[in-house]
Amino acid sequence: MISPALRKSLRQAAQNIRRFCEWQKPQSWMRTRGGISVGQLVRPVESVGCYVPGGRYPLVSTLLMTVIPAQVAGVKNIRVVSPKPSPEVLAAAAMLGMREFYRVGGAQAIAALAYGTSSIPRVDKIVGPGNAFVTVAKKLVSFDCAIDFLAGPTEAVVLSDSGIPEFIAADLVAQAEHDAEALALFITASPGLARSVRLSAAKLARGNPTAEESLGARGAILVAASREQVREWANRIAPEHITVAADDLPFIQNAGSIFVGEYSAQAAGDYASGPNHVLPTSGRRDFEEV
Repeated sequence: MISPALRKSLRQAAQNIRRFCEWQKPQSWMRTRGGISVGQLVRPVESVGCYVPGGRYPLVSTLLMTVIPAQVAGVKNIRVVSPKPSPEVLAAAAMLGMREFYRVGGAQAIAALAYGTSSIPRVDKIVGPGNAFVTVAKKLVSFDCAIDFLAGPTEAVVLSDSGIPEFIAADLVAQAEHDAEALALFITASPGLARSVRLSAAKLARGNPTAEESLGARGAILVAASREQVREWANRIAPEHITVAADDLPFIQNAGSIFVGEYSAQAAGDYASGPNHVLPTSGRRDFEEV
């Protein structure tokens, strides 16, 4: 059982994600010129396997953001695997009408989806994030079964010279608490703002062991010599998530998901605003999403 408030939130998130997927959906087309007709036919794959991690927290949003795109695309057979499905994840699966949900995780789940077992039919494509073992398994099976991409620990970059320190710190800590291996970077040309963000991030992360470990090991504040250098560094990093001011948006070339303005929280994109949080990391330029 889940609370009425959570049920309402799941429905709202699903509605937003579904609408965004409809907007993203590629279209078929046909053009004729000089007596020659050419075009593009868009057809869904027959089956998809959605991997939903079962680590520290119940990742309900990952289930929504892997299953709903497949539903919008028209995939007939959608199979979900998760090692420790929480009541919230199971409730979301039921809400989406899922009929195939297998309690299995790790590399063995990827192998089952790629090659099939006596109880789990193979799929045409595997999507969804996972730990290092899941990522390596996806790489190993990728010649036999299509995958979305190889994603590592989450990444957050914030660019600002005049933002609110507490807001910037909140975006960094929200991603840092995902995983001790998460990357959280603040890039600025303002030394004063850099100091304020450092203090705010330390205060917000206090008492959160994962966030403290992540910020201590991989968190950083980079102070650039100019606004142009700030943008150059951001594009070189090509992060999974990036927050920018409206003036910076035209200069961002490489990013997974772009959040514009102080009130565009990265956590909103991770959960319910509509864009997907299953995104490339580690500088991969698989696609860009705004």
